[in-house]
Amino acid sequence: MKIINCQILCLLWAFLLMGCHGRAQVAAEKELDMNEQAELYLAGGCFWGTEHFLKQINGVLSTEVGYANGRGQKPTYEEVCTDQTGFAEAVHVVYNPQVLPISLLLKLYFKTIDPTSLNRQGGDVGTQYRTGIYYTDAHDLPMIQAEMAKLSKEYSKKIQIEVQPLRNFYAAEDYHQDYLDKNPGGYCHVPQALMQYARVAKKDTTESSRYVKKTDAELKQQLTPLQYEVTQHAATERPYDNAYNDEFRPGIYVDVTTGEPLFLSTDKFESGCGWPAFSKPIDQHFLEEKLDLSHGMQRTEVRSAKGQAHLGHVFNDGPKDRGGLRYCINSASLRFVPKEEMKAQGYEKYLILLEH
Repeated sequence: MKIINCQILCLLWAFLLMGCHGRAQVAAEKELDMNEQAELYLAGGCFWGTEHFLKQINGVLSTEVGYANGRGQKPTYEEVCTDQTGFAEAVHVVYNPQVLPISLLLKLYFKTIDPTSLNRQGGDVGTQYRTGIYYTDAHDLPMIQAEMAKLSKEYSKKIQIEVQPLRNFYAAEDYHQDYLDKNPGGYCHVPQALMQYARVAKKDTTESSRYVKKTDAELKQQLTPLQYEVTQHAATERPYDNAYNDEFRPGIYVDVTTGEPLFLSTDKFESGCGWPAFSKPIDQHFLEEKLDLSHGMQRTEVRSAKGQAHLGHVFNDGPKDRGGLRYCINSASLRFVPKEEMKAQGYEKYLILLEH
């Protein structure tokens, strides 16, 4: 009986631990699959043009136009056009984050709108034509906030894009779906030049297969002793005395074991911790988070999803205007590729994310 009671107490203790570790618990339950699809709902004025633009991008799996975050149920186009329902014309975008990371999706979306215009895009005026980003996954919010913070630095006026969780969405009438495919000469507020720009992600359709976890023998041959201990045994390098703590040139940071893209220089900031700090990854699906109870502490470990390399930890004390997260990452887990070398090394499509 005592043994049974002891087992029960141990189970209860384990349950309590699982209930209090916040982000790590969510990440463990979610078990992000690199092949899982993701979704966003984007409002950018008339949904005909926004939908036609988005479907050009490789990595977009499907699009559907409809009405988001309004009052009532199943509104008609005529009702939405009265400007009384509160619904926004929006596009439900389902995409493959391995081909099209959320940072790139948002960067391309921003190019189709005037982000400082309130309730107006092109010649369309009304609350139904407002700009908005509506999410269904709470993990997307810090990513969206960080991209919004970067966008706001490009304008002197206030950014008018609303960011909210999706409350409701109703598909628009059939004749609105793929409207510009059916009516090539139809109205479109998105310039034709941007349709070609959208195809920037048409390359590297098999990108996710490029980044493969290597054998232990291969890693020992490829990595320095410090890189091996950090990435494979979760060791920690010395603060301040590491390769990228003081590195702030434009470029991309990739997994040292596989070459998989992880972080951008535009998301790096000086945190004073002695290690490289980032406000977000390029996409949350590129990382895995695990509960770490080592050294008598409770932390959230960060690993690369493909290579399963230990990177560091994520904390909730980052810049609030960038989403509030701080990814504290070992330099030994990363390889920095300067902007001028990104194209030659196969990271060309990420260059757009370094634009101001």
